[in-house]
Amino acid sequence: MSAPIDAATIWIVIAALGAGSWLIRFSFLGLIGDREMPPLAMRLLRYTPVAVLPGLVAPYVVWPDATGGEPDAARMLAALVTLGVGLWRRSMLPAVGAGAVTLYAVLALQAWL
Repeated sequence: MSAPIDAATIWIVIAALGAGSWLIRFSFLGLIGDREMPPLAMRLLRYTPVAVLPGLVAPYVVWPDATGGEPDAARMLAALVTLGVGLWRRSMLPAVGAGAVTLYAVLALQAWL
C-alpha cells in the first residue's frame, strides 16, 4: 500500500501544471499573437475543434460508463444518426437532437421488449 500524499505535494503539482499550461498557451498566443498568421496555419486551425471533439466523444460512445464499458448498439446507432444528420444538415443542433431522440427511442424500445 502506498503512503498518502500530503497537501503540500498536491498544491505543488497543481501549481506546476498550471504554470506549464500557461507557458504552453503563452508561447503560442503571447509571443506570436500580434503577428499575422500564414494562410495555411489559419486554414488548419479552423479544423482543430472538428478534430478534437470526436476524440473526446468516441470513448464514451464505444465504451460507455452506463453499460460498464461494454459496447452498446443504442449508443452506436445514436452516434451514426448524429453523424448522418450533421453531414446532411450541416448544423449541430439538429444533429444532436436527432441523436438524442434516437438514443432514447432505442433504449425505450429495448426496455419495452
